[in-house]
Amino acid sequence: MLNEHINKFSEVLDKLKDNGNYRVFNDILRTRGDFPNAIWYSKYSIKKIINWCSNDYLGMGQHSYVIDSMKTALETAGAGAGGTRNISGTTHYHVALELELAKLHKKESALLFTSAYNANQTTLETMAKVIPDIMFISDSENHSSIIQGIRHSKAKKEIFKHNDLDDLESILMSNTGAKCVVFESVYSMDGDIAPVKEIVALCKKYNAISYIDEVHAVGMYGKYGAGICERDNVDVDIINGTLAKAFGVQGGYIAGNKIFIDAIRSLASAFIFTTSLSPVICAGALTSIKYVKDHPELREKLQERAKFTKDELQRHGINIKENNSHIVPVIIGEAKKCKAVSDELLYKEGIYVQPINYPTVAVGTERLRFTPTPLHTDAHIYDMVLKVKSAIKRCGKKVEKVNLVSTLIKPKKTESEKMQQELEPIND
Repeated sequence: MLNEHINKFSEVLDKLKDNGNYRVFNDILRTRGDFPNAIWYSKYSIKKIINWCSNDYLGMGQHSYVIDSMKTALETAGAGAGGTRNISGTTHYHVALELELAKLHKKESALLFTSAYNANQTTLETMAKVIPDIMFISDSENHSSIIQGIRHSKAKKEIFKHNDLDDLESILMSNTGAKCVVFESVYSMDGDIAPVKEIVALCKKYNAISYIDEVHAVGMYGKYGAGICERDNVDVDIINGTLAKAFGVQGGYIAGNKIFIDAIRSLASAFIFTTSLSPVICAGALTSIKYVKDHPELREKLQERAKFTKDELQRHGINIKENNSHIVPVIIGEAKKCKAVSDELLYKEGIYVQPINYPTVAVGTERLRFTPTPLHTDAHIYDMVLKVKSAIKRCGKKVEKVNLVSTLIKPKKTESEKMQQELEPIND
């Protein structure tokens, strides 16, 4: 009986709450055509808020073209796909979307999944079925979907220091046989960008497969929005991407060599036995990709908004983690204060930004992660910055530049590091 053990679950929850690490899932309703405005349903009231932490980076989830195409698909094909991809669930919308994704990334083929998480985990697991002696060489800050994919593959693995080319090369030099280097282009918490060109050069030098997660880059970088690989003119073997961020809809995918894609399609259990994405979703994603490709001004505006936001925050003495991406991390540096500032902004100021605490980030680097979009105006930014400054003061933390290095002394392991470490027994 579960009830006999329920106290153990309660103890875990109490500990999370005491440490300020309990995750709250805010009940919000986006308002069509009015992004970044939204409605928040709290325990006590219903109020309008400004969404500052959405991954709908370009606001395409609210775009009339996307919505209209989804309406048409709904009226044409109905609500659901009607089955798995293998059994009646491959509609014409799926085929067209996969062709468009392959074209976007200049690859021979692409394969849709229900999420980019599922795409990463499933693809990495399946690669090890085909190449049993493969070794995965994974960046220490990789997303949990990558870590879990490697874990479930039961393949050998090595972890290289985050974005450290010397450490990566040392590992590549000391290992013979089949190797696959797995990394991300834009890391979502710090917003730093990997040295993609240099990593791929090392892969070619040591005959390793290159696998990149472009989830936080597709739609936002490159001439046509294909990501950092396109921006830097780098040919990576396997690309993982998402339809749920810059493209504003839902789903994930991989793109690469047609034989490789066909093998994953044919062998991956999590793909074969999962009901496929709704054709309505596929129609919206297809429209969004085509629109984003043809409108580079969206990408330009996104970067301008991100820079303007960073500049304003720094002008007011608010500590941010500097980077070269569109992500704006405001460092608070303590879990309970981070949650308190977030609550203060939401409850009193109508500013919605989630606190990011341990174990997602290291202790001492707790932050608010802002994601400005082309639809955040100057007025939005000015208003947000002043309210953040006031909220931090009210929550007892001085608004001053702090030496981030000092906060990183002997930090506890992050969620990513802990998960990476958990892989060790598998390889013993």
